[in-house]
Amino acid sequence: QLQLVESGGGLVQAGDSLSASCSASGRDIHDYSMAWFRQAPGREREFVAAISRWANSKIYADSVKSRFAISRNNPKNTMYLQMTSLEPEDTAVYYCAATLRGVSRELGQYNVWGQGTQVTVSA
Repeated sequence: QLQLVESGGGLVQAGDSLSASCSASGRDIHDYSMAWFRQAPGREREFVAAISRWANSKIYADSVKSRFAISRNNPKNTMYLQMTSLEPEDTAVYYCAATLRGVSRELGQYNVWGQGTQVTVSA
């Protein structure tokens, strides 16, 4: 059974950069399309970015498209999210997720989730 653990969150200032990681265990991630979602206080969980099994397809939310980059290292069983030019509006708990289906923006397509890592951006 695939298990996911996020790390790398923290407190930064607006304009700073931060990198989050999602480490997998239990199964090889090359079978899975993977994604990042985030949830701010009082708001629904929203899509951030997704990457196909062999990284040949990447999709982003419009709000992060020019600032965030998703990547993966299948031999290391790890996915990453590089965040630049962070804004206070990016403050949220960031979750990684996996699916045996194709890459998607839809939360309901993902059936494996990590516990989340907090990213806080101060003005």
